[in-house]
Amino acid sequence: MQALWERYREQFPVTKNLIWLNHAAVSPLSRRAAEAMQHLAQDALEFGSLHYLTWMETYEGVRNSTARLINAKPSEIALTKNTSEGIAMVATGMRWQRGDVMVAFEEEFPANFFPWKKVEAAGVEVRWLSIFDEPSRIEEAVKGARMLAISYVNYLNGYRVNLNEIGEICARHNCFFFVDAIQGMGAFPIDVEAAKIDALSADAHKWMIGPEGCAVLYVRQEKQDLIEPVQIGWTNFAHFADYASRDMTLRSDAGRYESGTLNTIGCFGLRAALDLLLEVGIENIRPVVQGLADQLWEGAQTAGCECLGRRSNETGAGIVSIRKPGVESVMLVRKLKDAGVIVAARQGWVRLSPHFYISPDEIARVLDELLRA
Repeated sequence: MQALWERYREQFPVTKNLIWLNHAAVSPLSRRAAEAMQHLAQDALEFGSLHYLTWMETYEGVRNSTARLINAKPSEIALTKNTSEGIAMVATGMRWQRGDVMVAFEEEFPANFFPWKKVEAAGVEVRWLSIFDEPSRIEEAVKGARMLAISYVNYLNGYRVNLNEIGEICARHNCFFFVDAIQGMGAFPIDVEAAKIDALSADAHKWMIGPEGCAVLYVRQEKQDLIEPVQIGWTNFAHFADYASRDMTLRSDAGRYESGTLNTIGCFGLRAALDLLLEVGIENIRPVVQGLADQLWEGAQTAGCECLGRRSNETGAGIVSIRKPGVESVMLVRKLKDAGVIVAARQGWVRLSPHFYISPDEIARVLDELLRA
C-alpha cells in the first residue's frame, strides 16, 4: 500500500518548490482548496451573486464537515474570522460576575491568554496553572470555577494535553470546558462528546490546511444560552432573512454568533480543505504527523540540537522546537530557508511542524541541513 504522503502528494504543489515545515504558522493550500476558491472567484466575476443559494450551501457544508471532524452537530458550529474571534466571543459572552472563578494556563499563545487577563482585570479570580501540572492539581483548581480554558496543543513546545481527562474533571465540577484547538485540529483527533468540550475555536490556516480569515466556533447546543452574543449585527437573529423584522429573538443554533456577511470565498476553501481531511481520515493523519515529528525530535538531538519541552506518544503533536548551540534561531531559520526548508523562529527557538504529505526522506534532508548548520 502506498504511504499517505505518496497518495496525496499531488494535492500539494508546494512540494515541488519547498519542504514546508511551518504548518503551525500558515499552511500551503491544497489543490482542492485553491480550486474551490478559484471557482467562486470566477463565478462572482462572470455571474455576480446570481448563484447565492450555492454560496449558502457552502456555509452549511462547512458546518456539516466541521461537525463530522469533531463529532458535533452542525447546529453547534458558527463560522468566524479566526480563532481569536471565537475565543473573544466566549470570553466576553459569559456574563461574568465579580468574584467568579476560572482556570487558565501560563504557557498559552496570546490569543488564549489576554482575554482571560481582561476577565481577571474585571474582578474574576483566574487560577493560573501550567499545562504540565498533574491532573490532581487541575482538579483542585477547578473546584468552584465556572470555566477552564486551555489549548489542545501548545504553540511553542508542542505539548498535547489529554482532553478527555480534563473534560472529565470539568464535568465532575460543572465547569465550562473551553478549548483553543488551532494547533491540533486537522492533525489529531477531537471528539467533543467524549471529551465533554463545551466550546472550541480553531482557524483554517494551520493544520486544517485552509485559507486565512476563516475559522469555526463550536458551542455545545445546551450551553449556547450561557454565551451571550456580544457582537451584534443583522444575522444573529432568527428572522434575519426578513429585513423588515425587528424581532430580536436569537437564532436557535450557533448561527447566533454570526453577526453579518461571511467570508464566502474562505468558506469555499475551508469546505474543500475539511472534506480532504475527512477523506484522508484523522485516524490516518495522526500517526503520520506524530511519526514525522518524532523523527525530527530524535534526529535534531543527534545533530547536536536542544529540543524544547517533553515528548511522548501520549503528549507529542506536530510541533518540535529546537535550538543549536552557537547558532541564533533567526540565522538557523534563514539557513534552512536558503536550502528550501520553511520553518519559523519563535522566542529564541526554531519551530518545525510537518503535516501528513511530507515524506520521511524530506525530514532526513532537513536533519542533514541541521547537522551542517
